[in-house]
Amino acid sequence: MLHTGNFIQSIFNSAFTDFDTFALQAFYYQYDNNIIYNQYCKLNKILDKQSITKVAQIPFLPIQLFKNHQILSTQNESQIIFTSSSTTGQGTSKHYVTDINIYIQSFSESFSQIYGSIKDYCFLALLPSYLERSGSSLIYMCNELIKESEHPLSNFYLNNHQELKKTLEHLKSKQQKTILLGATFGLLDFIETYSISFPELIVIETGGMKGRRKEITRMEAHSMLQKGFQLAGIHSEYGMTELLSQAYSKENGLFNCPKWMQISIGDTTDPFTFLKSNKTGIINIIDLANIHSCCFIQTQDLGRKTDSESFEVLGRLDNSDIRGCSLLTI
Repeated sequence: MLHTGNFIQSIFNSAFTDFDTFALQAFYYQYDNNIIYNQYCKLNKILDKQSITKVAQIPFLPIQLFKNHQILSTQNESQIIFTSSSTTGQGTSKHYVTDINIYIQSFSESFSQIYGSIKDYCFLALLPSYLERSGSSLIYMCNELIKESEHPLSNFYLNNHQELKKTLEHLKSKQQKTILLGATFGLLDFIETYSISFPELIVIETGGMKGRRKEITRMEAHSMLQKGFQLAGIHSEYGMTELLSQAYSKENGLFNCPKWMQISIGDTTDPFTFLKSNKTGIINIIDLANIHSCCFIQTQDLGRKTDSESFEVLGRLDNSDIRGCSLLTI
């Protein structure tokens, strides 16, 4: 029987390297303890968990099922429920989190691996649409990072762009290492009115355009943001309500995962077939931090892996259910 506390301690350990063994352990555990995932596996002819002996054989649960099912692998009560926005009219995803400390440890350690100590930065968050609703996992993460930074000017910003501009100018004058994390549309709204030359500033966009601006590619958005902030490049964060981990891209559009998270690319016509590097398909994610919900998530995002195991996000499969999701309309 898997001890989930030891499992979590192991995956966050600096010496953790045996991803495949832990992924299989997570699969066996969730096959036995996650009712929805078990049903999904059985409807896809996986009637014996021991028939799965390789990570490549593990099925990925369609992310849409978080909209109408409680995806849990534990009997413990939820400490918090993270919810997605509902701009598409297709419902809201709910992630029932039974141990919030796993989320805190996951985002803190993955952030620190990429950017170093959080306490070195002033942390600014421009997330207007997220602040205007409850249940955002991104707001929770940013709030914790703001507190952990311990900088007196670390803060959230809604539509007070003038105050944000003054804060950035002050931080520049003090040569303070600064991170500005924002929804793409919020950052674009800011640079429509203000421009600042702050070469040391790190701007991290989180995505987020639907329903707020005309959809444009990430490349187009980054080009506009680079010009507005007068930076050589823009960073990106890739995360979602249904995951407890995030991937980051530093200026080049290629995302890297923390060591307890991996992606694979599924064929759009058959999501149970996986593609080689440099082929475009559905992004599938293994997030071992999701041990209490589901570690194996089939997204609605299109992407491509590189030979170095980095990946690109190329778009979304809007308004088209991937085969398999309809199996669980129960």
